[in-house]
Amino acid sequence: MNLHEYQAKELLKKYNVPVQEGIPVETPEAAAEAYKQLKVQYGNEFAVVKAQIHAGGRGKGKIRGTEQRGVAVGKNAEDVKTIAGNILGGTLVTIQTGEAGKLVNKVLVAQDVYYPGPNPIKEFYLSILLDRAKGQNVIMYSTEGGMDIEEVAHSTPEKIYKEWVKPNMALQPFQARNIAFNFGLSGEAFKNMVKFVTNLYNAYVGLDCSMLEINPLFKTSDEKIIAVDAKVNLDDNALMRHPDLEALRDITEEDPTEVEAGKYNLNFVKLDGNVGCMVNGAGLAMATMDMIKLSGGDPANFLDVGGTANAQTVEAGFRIILKDPKVKAILINIFGGIVRCDRVAQGVIDAYKSIGNINVPIIVRLQGTNAKEAKELIEASGLKVQSATLLSEAADLVNKALN
Repeated sequence: MNLHEYQAKELLKKYNVPVQEGIPVETPEAAAEAYKQLKVQYGNEFAVVKAQIHAGGRGKGKIRGTEQRGVAVGKNAEDVKTIAGNILGGTLVTIQTGEAGKLVNKVLVAQDVYYPGPNPIKEFYLSILLDRAKGQNVIMYSTEGGMDIEEVAHSTPEKIYKEWVKPNMALQPFQARNIAFNFGLSGEAFKNMVKFVTNLYNAYVGLDCSMLEINPLFKTSDEKIIAVDAKVNLDDNALMRHPDLEALRDITEEDPTEVEAGKYNLNFVKLDGNVGCMVNGAGLAMATMDMIKLSGGDPANFLDVGGTANAQTVEAGFRIILKDPKVKAILINIFGGIVRCDRVAQGVIDAYKSIGNINVPIIVRLQGTNAKEAKELIEASGLKVQSATLLSEAADLVNKALN
């Protein structure tokens, strides 16, 4: 589950991680008031207006049809109000959103941390995630923080450092000091970085994150270390331990069909192809998607109805797949183990009758428990449903449906 920047920062503060303070707002007028509040509290003349969407590259991204970037600096209350008005309600297109972009419903008005002082400022990069190959959490960091970290990783990978943490162990003090040393810090900044990294790792573990990224990780002119941005992904499988965090989910940032599928406990991921598929079991789903590719099509989705599929879940799956106008055919590939094939067949029939006229070919391949009865049900229904016994037969039917 992804979080917005303002949500992530509030969670990090609970673990004593210093962050760039800000106020999330939904209107230009509220943005102007937020600027005034921040000016009184921190004494800054400038404020940063940041679009709140679940995507990176906001600083370089632009609101569609304008030159307004997703992150901009305001010099006074009126300036902040104008920038917020340009961003709110617009579609922000970034390198991560693609041309579709994302609608901006909220902006974060944040304090200016680039104030002058006795020491030079510096931007770093730091992220924490699971290294699946090693079975350990890894802290990845670089002295080259900022908007072009992807280019740094591509062109100068030697500037990316890594620190692994063994399972069931805390980040060791020597590891935090090693990170601060590789950042080239000393004195007060060195001490503050050690505390920052230690607390940040505690937040990563305590919140059950799947990824935590700070870019930029900032050293101010008075040697403070703060998170200017924060991207936090939570492990969905651990949300049962954090019911309070589940309430932070923003379904407006998610694909509507995936949200609907979740209501029926369907594992659904929307893709860009032309053949909808409904399968029970992730492995069979992957094999089915391969088969669709080999038959000349492209999968329009990944849909695993699981081991408890019934007529209701099958109908729900049908409705979700048919919402995609790109779908030219639907392939149902069920192996009956726990799931009885005749129940799935009945679900197909009920869905067909309930939905009404379905204008795309439907190919059904059922094998396993009660497969024979399922085939008889489909053939006796009189519906335009094509049944197959072998996977190769289903592939041929898909190919014919597309040509």
